[in-house]
Amino acid sequence: MSLPCSDQSIRPRKMQSASLPRGVEAVRCWCGDVCKVKEVTDFSDWLGMKFFMCANYESDPPESISAYVRPPSPPPLCMYYRWIDTEMPDWAVTEIRERGRRAWASLDLEERREKAEAEEKAEQKKEWEDYCVEQRAFLDEMKRKNQEEKLRLEEVYRQREQAREAERERKRERARAAKAAEEAGDGKGKYPRWTQ
Repeated sequence: MSLPCSDQSIRPRKMQSASLPRGVEAVRCWCGDVCKVKEVTDFSDWLGMKFFMCANYESDPPESISAYVRPPSPPPLCMYYRWIDTEMPDWAVTEIRERGRRAWASLDLEERREKAEAEEKAEQKKEWEDYCVEQRAFLDEMKRKNQEEKLRLEEVYRQREQAREAERERKRERARAAKAAEEAGDGKGKYPRWTQ
């Protein structure tokens, strides 16, 4: 058992009522009253360790500012506390190790999850880039085909226009020839020109 102490900077903050261990006699605090036995519930180097503390509080019960908020325990009057245990019990050591193992397992799981998410994002990005490349190639091919089709149609229309213009020129030539022949033959008919 340790010596009495009033240094509140290292006094446990989270605790619960506990029973007095066998072979340990109750002690009185500086107020003269029998001390309460408490057990540390805070996840710290004192987890599970028991200690004596003053049974008298500055305000008892604690002053509540709301019906839904449980106020913390007020400090004791004489600030007396004294450790009963000098070492953590086995179950507390096991609990700390188990919590540490779970924490590392959770951290490892989180790292693996983040790595899997990063790989999935990278895969999605690669798929999207490949898709964009394929679409770009498809669009370029469509543009090329459209350009080729446009040039082909322009050539077809040009050839048709040339053929049409040639046909019209041929018809104009025939018309000129027929007109010239008709004008040349006006005075060679059987009847006088005025009777025709």
